Amino acid sequence: MPELITPTADRRTAWLDAHAEWGPGRHEDGFGLLPADEVATPAGFAAWLTRLTTDESTEYWWIVDGERVLGGIALRRRDAGAGHIGYGVRPSARRRGLAGWALARVLDEARARGMPEVVLVCEPGNVASAKTIERHGGVREDGSWRYRVTLVPVEKL
Repeated sequence: MPELITPTADRRTAWLDAHAEWGPGRHEDGFGLLPADEVATPAGFAAWLTRLTTDESTEYWWIVDGERVLGGIALRRRDAGAGHIGYGVRPSARRRGLAGWALARVLDEARARGMPEVVLVCEPGNVASAKTIERHGGVREDGSWRYRVTLVPVEKL
């Protein structure tokens, strides 16, 4: 059964396994990994985790099943071009509904924090991600790959 957890150093080996399967690139948006982050060494990994867990503008979760890291998802309090929510699922764990499962939970988190809407952005041509966003209320903006999800306040549900 999958769950969302706060990034933690005790899952370093499992996270590195997911990262290696993926290869480098922006598709790891939910991990908050920046080009300057050095995660191969224990010290670099620890520094990266410290940055993630002390970032007051973004919350990060890893999608895990048992000890295996399957992906990551982030909730940003403001949209700086990449949207409020970013996520990614490692290739071997795709097509199982994990992205939608995690997105639903983070939309609930955004709603609970009083956000009236969120923006999600997917890579052009990423039809699977676009469908996931649309299934969760995303409305595409004028031919772009940006989607808006209006969040109904909890008391109105």
